[in-house]
Amino acid sequence: MTPRKTTMTISKVELGLDNETFSSIDLKLGASAYALSPDFEILLISYKFSDEDEIKTIDLMEEGCSKPLDPEDSQNMAAHYDIYNGEHKRFWEALTDPDIIKTAFNANFERTTLARYTGHAIPPDQWRCTMILAAQMGLPMSLAGVGEAMGLKEDEQKLKTGKALVKYFSLPCAPTKSNGGRKRNLPIHDPEKWKLYKEYNVQDVVTEQAILSKLKDFRPDPEEQYLWTLDQIINDRGVALDIDLAEKIVDFGGKLAAELKEEAQELTDLENPTSPTQLKQWLKSRGVDAGSLAKDAMEDLFKRDLPKDVRRVLKIRQSLSKTSVVKFKTALEVGAYDGRARGMMQFYGGHTGRWAGRGLQPQNLARNTISDDDLELAHDLVKMGELEGLEMIFEDPMEIFSQLVRTVFVPSEGNRFVVTDFSAIEARVIAWVAGEEWRTEVFRKGGDIYCESASRIYHVPVEKHGVNGHLRQRGKVAELALGYGGGVKAMERMDTSKTVPKEEMQGIVDEWRKGSPKITALWKALETGFKTALRSGSEVSLGKYQGIRFKPEYVDGTRVMAIILPSGRPIRYWDPKVVPNERGDEITYMNQEQTTRRWIRVNTWGGTLTENVIQSIARDCLGDKMRFVEAMGYKVAFHVHDELILDVPREDKEAAAVIDGVMGDPISWAPGLPLKGGTYECEFYRKD
Repeated sequence: MTPRKTTMTISKVELGLDNETFSSIDLKLGASAYALSPDFEILLISYKFSDEDEIKTIDLMEEGCSKPLDPEDSQNMAAHYDIYNGEHKRFWEALTDPDIIKTAFNANFERTTLARYTGHAIPPDQWRCTMILAAQMGLPMSLAGVGEAMGLKEDEQKLKTGKALVKYFSLPCAPTKSNGGRKRNLPIHDPEKWKLYKEYNVQDVVTEQAILSKLKDFRPDPEEQYLWTLDQIINDRGVALDIDLAEKIVDFGGKLAAELKEEAQELTDLENPTSPTQLKQWLKSRGVDAGSLAKDAMEDLFKRDLPKDVRRVLKIRQSLSKTSVVKFKTALEVGAYDGRARGMMQFYGGHTGRWAGRGLQPQNLARNTISDDDLELAHDLVKMGELEGLEMIFEDPMEIFSQLVRTVFVPSEGNRFVVTDFSAIEARVIAWVAGEEWRTEVFRKGGDIYCESASRIYHVPVEKHGVNGHLRQRGKVAELALGYGGGVKAMERMDTSKTVPKEEMQGIVDEWRKGSPKITALWKALETGFKTALRSGSEVSLGKYQGIRFKPEYVDGTRVMAIILPSGRPIRYWDPKVVPNERGDEITYMNQEQTTRRWIRVNTWGGTLTENVIQSIARDCLGDKMRFVEAMGYKVAFHVHDELILDVPREDKEAAAVIDGVMGDPISWAPGLPLKGGTYECEFYRKD
């Protein structure tokens, strides 16, 4: 079946808006859980039509109509009727008018909260997200951050007083004697602050509109815009959660934690044996000098000849430090309203365009390291409430809980999961882009790239579970560590199982590069292409590398470098420069630091550019398949990295085979790229 052709609505009039809201649910759990809270309200809405000069504000607190539409409350219904037909009638009608495009910074929030407030579906295909537009330009994903990065005028910047006002009016407050024991601040409690909050709400629209006016010409093409729309549909749909499993594990976990802490107290005589400071002092008294209690350091400690009580206390600490039970608590919070998790996927969550996780964070779930049989046994024991049986069979129930985190995601009633992903997608893409034909041939013939890589490094035949099979893991480490210019340090980081002798690593790096000259040439070509386009101000095409192009662009006087991928999608670098230094000319650009969130100048080179390009192409492959399977009628429940989890009716016996075939089908913009899927079925989410 051919997927439907994507289109983009053309509209002469656009509506920009911003909401201020209240909810006792933490927004970190997702906009859906936040809006589904029984105490959710919309306090203020500021908006502007593109054919009007004025920004208008709807004060729903003043109107006495901040609560969502309730068909069973006649007074509430009457208030909503009056609001919808009052002076802001055009605004309310525009929300469902397909001929008017709605824009907002983080449009998912506005769309989700307005759907909850009005009780009507707010179709995502009528919306454009300015936050995503900014992210696609290589800018931060916060309104204040974008304004500062773009150098907006002072009167266009987001107000810095907003954080305190949001805390005052939009979050619950602690009851005190001075505030009369109330748990929430209302406009009547501080009219001056409320006036400032309204100004803050208006200014958010000013900032969003200023950003949009400068970036409008860079809006994504219809294919990419449709992918965002599909992302919203998938996030709105959500996935079912096994609430019973989560409740039992939270209960079990609490009991186990109390028992373990009590045991540790008896063994150590410490008031708080989970305190690193207290525990280190106790360890020292037992002749064990522990410089650190971090995960890696703990592994080294266990290699020592430790007294029995010390080993047990450290094992208890290890168990108590696991965060698996926290995930189940989060699942209960997220699914409190109807047992579903929504809004887990953040579109364009990284520079390459890949998705990031939100709420339950499906991108960083613990891997299943026990067998399928043990996983099902542990799952069944928990469901039956057999904690004693779990403790008897498995040494560390807390570790088992971490193994069960994935299983909290379950299909809809009458369905099963069909899980599919790309096999070695980045290795396939880099071989295809670089033109490293021997690698592409391995994939075409269904070979094992790790075995073939090890064979070329060590110059001996390597077969999985066969001759020289022990070398396969070394080939795997090399493949994962070296494709983007990594060396010995990259191998050390990737060799988590410690199977590669350190004295062999440099030789492996040398042999790998010697055997993959076209990949090493790709690193240089991308760096040279970037620099040449930057210096000349003209477009540079790398035709031999699947048509990748470097296109200089300008946003209000600021230069941006776009790398145009084979799909036609650009990845962009804000304000790039070539800076001379002792190592030669270096590429730098402005980017948001991951830990501090500061907007700083960072450097890059050919290896990192290669990583950006390859991961971006892999993302585009996933987006292509996502669009295709949805057009065929299959529903994506969520996705993790390069993996799709589909919610499929049990009676569709052919689904797994069909979907597996789709994953391996050629992609129109990537002729010759050898793709292969890996597909399986399961009753709850797990790794195959």
